[in-house]
Amino acid sequence: MGRIGFLGLGIALVGCLSVAPVFAGDKPAAAPVEDGSKLMITSPTDGAKVSDSFDLKYELTKGSQATHVHAYVDDQYQKGFAGALKGLSKGTHKVTVTGATKDHDPVMATHSITVDVQ
Repeated sequence: MGRIGFLGLGIALVGCLSVAPVFAGDKPAAAPVEDGSKLMITSPTDGAKVSDSFDLKYELTKGSQATHVHAYVDDQYQKGFAGALKGLSKGTHKVTVTGATKDHDPVMATHSITVDVQ
């Protein structure tokens, strides 16, 4: 009887831990919203040769929900992006800018370029 009690406790504990990420605030990525926003990277141009740090300029025409953009390098989110990308390794990189809502959910407006870091 004692073993069964411990086994039941173990199963219950594993069950609770297996859903821990849901309770920890992890939310699945929201599907992009079509809100009429438009986005274009204006500098550097696609295929440009750049240094390891450079200003990334873009034009965001806000639709009904977009409030700001998120930047990605090689599909990696650039937390704290404020207009400059810094410390990129040499080689070719894909740079993407995506519109986002005030809740940081993506909108359909997105633009990507490829740069060659010298």
